[in-house]
Amino acid sequence: MKVKVISVLEDNYMYLVIEESTRDAVAVDAAVPKRQIDAKPHQICDLKGSRRGVGRSGGVCPPQWGSDPLSPQFGAIRVRCLFTPCHTSGHMCYFMWEDDSPDAPALFSGDTLFVGGCGQFFEGTAEQMHTNLTQILGTLPEDTKIFCGHECTVRNLKFALKVEPENEMVKEKLAWARQRDDEDLPTVPSTLREEFLYNPFLRVTEEPVQRFTGRTDPVEVLRVLRSERDNFKKPKERPNPQAMLAFDWGLFGPFLEKK
Repeated sequence: MKVKVISVLEDNYMYLVIEESTRDAVAVDAAVPKRQIDAKPHQICDLKGSRRGVGRSGGVCPPQWGSDPLSPQFGAIRVRCLFTPCHTSGHMCYFMWEDDSPDAPALFSGDTLFVGGCGQFFEGTAEQMHTNLTQILGTLPEDTKIFCGHECTVRNLKFALKVEPENEMVKEKLAWARQRDDEDLPTVPSTLREEFLYNPFLRVTEEPVQRFTGRTDPVEVLRVLRSERDNFKKPKERPNPQAMLAFDWGLFGPFLEKK
């Protein structure tokens, strides 16, 4: 099983999950279907129930269901559809794996679980998100690779550092994410094992996180964390280094003088 990460729009991720023996593929979070098809796998399959769905166009094979609509299969790749309402009332995550394969399983977590964070509670409650994170996603194998729906890792980890300023794993992951961001590279996937070490939304029973929120009940800790994260100041964008160099050399002078 191979996962191709495709960055689209402002900060979205969409994915092609490729069955390597047949070169068939499933598109996940297909915000721009034609671009995925242009990636030229042999065929692209429509995984029914996708959060955004896959557009119909040439090269798309019939929907793949298998014997169980909640556990479809294509080739050797098995899929478990996980209902995780909160960000939206109908939100789904997809857990994929191959039996007897050395490859780690993959979780396509959409807007439920991010690298270092979780989704906003647009159409749900803290109780629902707590269930999603602890009873549904949090019980998956720890080597599961996490492929989320958006690139917001640096901001998430800056908030995580505010919550746990002494957490060395947060510091290391933030430094790594900043480097990836500088190089215009994705920060996905992470692993579930890693997320338990630095993601405050998965650490609601840890003493430093409870101290930050002033709560001890895990659901209330999660509720306060999400509220604090929603109000966390958006960092100013760093100036483009090439643009700053051009400014220093006076290359913008003629344009500024015209004004």
